[in-house]
Amino acid sequence: MKKLLVIGIAMMAMCFVACTEDRESQQIVEAVKTLVSQYPKATLQDVYKSFYQERFGPGHMIPNVENARNYLMSEMEQASENSGAYYEPTGSEGKYIRVYLNAVADGKISAEQLLDAFVESANNVEPRSDKWADQWANIVKVIEEKQLPVAANDELKQLLKTCSEQDEAVHHSEAYNQAYRPHYRIVERDIFEQQLKRYLVK
Repeated sequence: MKKLLVIGIAMMAMCFVACTEDRESQQIVEAVKTLVSQYPKATLQDVYKSFYQERFGPGHMIPNVENARNYLMSEMEQASENSGAYYEPTGSEGKYIRVYLNAVADGKISAEQLLDAFVESANNVEPRSDKWADQWANIVKVIEEKQLPVAANDELKQLLKTCSEQDEAVHHSEAYNQAYRPHYRIVERDIFEQQLKRYLVK
């Protein structure tokens, strides 16, 4: 009887793990499909950037608050080039939100509101014990198994693999930059919902 109970518990645990992996894979598929649908010029490099931002947040982008403010104000001159959505989630879980600078240019929020949310988000980033390289390898595996239409060659795959092993960020791809002129700041989801979301209605 005890042996049957142990087997039953083990099977339930295996089922839980399998169901969790299936759910995570489906979330990755949906996120990548959405990204490629919205941004047809996106490459695997842009997928990497989105999932990297979800994992690490904006912390790696802020040397100090004053520099962040100056850079934001200088970048505002180009914000009007982006006439799309005011915000969108990163990665597959939306733990962080990209808030586009056209929201400031259109008067929906102020530059200081966005900067405050951005800096607070950076200060709230929590370290994770699992490796980013392992997470990225799984994302690539799902993309390849599901044959998702993401532009990539062997050289780019190797470059991103190396970056993931060193926890390195990447820029958007040249094709993405030329097509969409992205200008945004990363804000943690709860901070976004509490401080900004209600203002960003098209």
